[in-house]
Amino acid sequence: MKAKNLKHLFYEWQGDILVLNILGTPAAKRDVVGKVKGNQLKVSVKAQPVAGRATDYMVAFLAKEFGIKISDFEVVYGRESIHKQLRIKAPKKLPKEIKYE
Repeated sequence: MKAKNLKHLFYEWQGDILVLNILGTPAAKRDVVGKVKGNQLKVSVKAQPVAGRATDYMVAFLAKEFGIKISDFEVVYGRESIHKQLRIKAPKKLPKEIKYE
């Protein structure tokens, strides 16, 4: 699936929904939201990349980071890829790279 061009290169607000392009790094030493790389936000997680489990783990990690429930996430594409797009419903907290407009 082709990546959607987003207003701020890696994210876009659609009402209270945050659409976010992610560059995932599985099997990392620690879980961390990194810096923007091109049109993606780097997110590293400790989980191994087996059958989408790293994506599930990443969503659980990001749910804590954004202050919301796992059910407020939708993986648009990239469940078994390092290139992902997520839709996040009404995040309560935001990384410094993301502004609410």
